[in-house]
Amino acid sequence: MKSITFQQLIIITIMACGSLLVRGQNYSEQINQVFSWVQADEPGCVCALSKDGETIFNKAYGLANIETKEKLSTNSALDAGSTVKQFVAAATLLLVEDGKLSLTTDIHEYLPELPDYEFKITIDHLMTHTSGVRDWTGIRMFSSQDDDALTMVLRQSALNFPPGEQWSYSNSGYVLLKEIVARASGQSFGEFVQRRLFDKLGMKLTHYTEHPESLVNRALAYEKRGDQWQLAILEDNDRGGGGALMSTASDLLIWNEALTNGTLGDFVTQKIQEPAKLNNGRVLPYARGLFVEQVEVGKLVWHGGSANGYKSVMGRLPDRGLSIAIMCNAGEAADDRTAFAGKIFRLFIPENEIAKSEHEITPSVELSPDQLKSKTGLFVNETNGDLMQIISNNGRLMIMGGSLLTSLDKNNFSNPQGDLEYMSSDEFKLRFLSNDAFELISMEGGKTPFKRANSEIPIPEELKLLEGNYKSEDIKSIFKITATDSGIIMNLEHAPIQRIPFQIVHKDIFQFRRMTVRFLRDNSGKVFAMEYSNPVLSKVKFTKIE
Repeated sequence: MKSITFQQLIIITIMACGSLLVRGQNYSEQINQVFSWVQADEPGCVCALSKDGETIFNKAYGLANIETKEKLSTNSALDAGSTVKQFVAAATLLLVEDGKLSLTTDIHEYLPELPDYEFKITIDHLMTHTSGVRDWTGIRMFSSQDDDALTMVLRQSALNFPPGEQWSYSNSGYVLLKEIVARASGQSFGEFVQRRLFDKLGMKLTHYTEHPESLVNRALAYEKRGDQWQLAILEDNDRGGGGALMSTASDLLIWNEALTNGTLGDFVTQKIQEPAKLNNGRVLPYARGLFVEQVEVGKLVWHGGSANGYKSVMGRLPDRGLSIAIMCNAGEAADDRTAFAGKIFRLFIPENEIAKSEHEITPSVELSPDQLKSKTGLFVNETNGDLMQIISNNGRLMIMGGSLLTSLDKNNFSNPQGDLEYMSSDEFKLRFLSNDAFELISMEGGKTPFKRANSEIPIPEELKLLEGNYKSEDIKSIFKITATDSGIIMNLEHAPIQRIPFQIVHKDIFQFRRMTVRFLRDNSGKVFAMEYSNPVLSKVKFTKIE
């Protein structure tokens, strides 16, 4: 399921209830209500909040260690997950300012062992998630080898897309950045950020370490299975083989204030928060390790983190002087941490100070159920095999994994809001040429044809021709394909018990949930390879082996 963003949660909660804080009311009591789900004898969260640079709330809820009954405290260190990316970006920018790195130099200069992609990838591409470098988390799940993230990334022979053409969240880009920082500085990444960031800013309880178990103030993380809490901590190569950012909620507030006040200097402060651009000039609501969005209550700067049972979010509304950090060790129970932050922020924002969204557009044409149904279904771009599922949702058309569409007339629809995680914030339009075909028109004017997919099941003999073993040196895995009556079964050679059933959706294209397999044929029509795709991997080639 696609997650709702921090900015959406802030707006939804404010629009629903307005400001909850009235004069003389104790906001501490209301923040306590936000965390009322935490039981005293279970894992929980730590929340710190500041207003105009002054910490006005800092409290822990729940246990740091179930076995010893040690309570979470405001000094407990938790794994901050992907919030580390803004620290990686800052470290990189410090070295750019030092003259040891360049934002525009090809990263092969710093990582000569990286394969040649026939495209220039820059440090700025890595920081802005526009590099096209495949995400190692999607590689590891199928790999037959227990490699660290850097090893996996360095052997990828292709990219998801040409650098600068799209936005796609990639942990791999930041794996490479940490390695570049280490090589350019002559120190480990942990040593560099300790000296240049944490010590300088007074973040006394923050460390980037490969051995978080050595910290005496570490809180353990858990996940609830049935009625039992179980340890849920990423270790060794499950977290990429690198370190973890261990911090406290109050230390993360110090970092937020440093970015608000420009403590790291003009260049780093400005660049880390400068919205990225694609090659076509499209401005994105992502900067460098930070989401930077203009919302109805002002500028919102934020990022979340997840490391198995550890969940975190840190965000700020600099124009309103509000800053928050929430760190939890309760697994899925804390998945709504962005909602917690949104509820707390709205305690301080009067309803009459909320600007009307320019994207609040009422559909100009109300379509009948039959008209909606005629345009729903799975569509395919036959040139590259890309799929688009259109569904009906409360009287509107909606793209699965994307946004609700606004109807301009019975054949033309727009996506006025855009979505960073779906087509890189493209505010595209769909123009139906018939009920079975449409053009996707990007906000820059480019047109991409789609036609209704034909899921007619081939005769068994044709499906049998797809059977065989397919190998990828990039993934270090062999997929075994077996035909069924209506599709194929994919097994991993090194883990044959895992069976993934794919159903045919179009000629030579099969799908299971958000995974897609497309078979490739030579000029004679013989299958010689297949491409595998999922949300973080695009068209990874597996060659058929005899």
